Amino acid sequence: MQQTVNQFDLDAGVDCLAFANTLDNRNDERPLERLPSYTDLVDFALQTDRLTISDANDLRLMAERRPDDAAEVLQRAIMLREAVYRIFSAIAAQATPQPEDLDLLNAELHEAMAATRLVSTGDGFDWTWPGQPHSLKRAYWPVVRSAAEMLVSGELDRVRECAAHDCGWLFFDESRNRSRRWCSMQTCGNRAKVDRFRVRQRTGQQPAG
Repeated sequence: MQQTVNQFDLDAGVDCLAFANTLDNRNDERPLERLPSYTDLVDFALQTDRLTISDANDLRLMAERRPDDAAEVLQRAIMLREAVYRIFSAIAAQATPQPEDLDLLNAELHEAMAATRLVSTGDGFDWTWPGQPHSLKRAYWPVVRSAAEMLVSGELDRVRECAAHDCGWLFFDESRNRSRRWCSMQTCGNRAKVDRFRVRQRTGQQPAG
């Protein structure tokens, strides 16, 4: 049974924000696309635990049999991702999202929720899409629901965009004093520390504190 290797950075903390981050180095001259194929879209859903391995394998097989449909769904997923990015980037900047981006999200939400059902999981309940066993869109429908839930969560003031000028990643700030600035301390945060150290070396400044 085919599985996937974890290849996506989920430091954003919320599925829809992690999905927006699948365009890496967004503000660079040459951003890196992490979703070049429909299979990668399935891998994202599997890594975020929104698909079972069995369902993921079914979707991969379906995509092999219907490559044109899979390519069209991937294009819709990319359009959704960019709308989600613009919506939450605007929110992080305390601006109002564009109506056309909300319209796109609402159109996808209408279709996704029309097929949604509640199921018992043994220790509670969860959403699933049993009425659409042959829909390739199942791979990104959980992102649609995540974005909608985030927008009505009452915690939009915790949505942030990485402070690194060439990054652009979004994340949910769970810090107690809401002071997180970087998508990850291991990447952009560490690079900023190195840059500040080099500036101090050049200018002869002493570290603060």
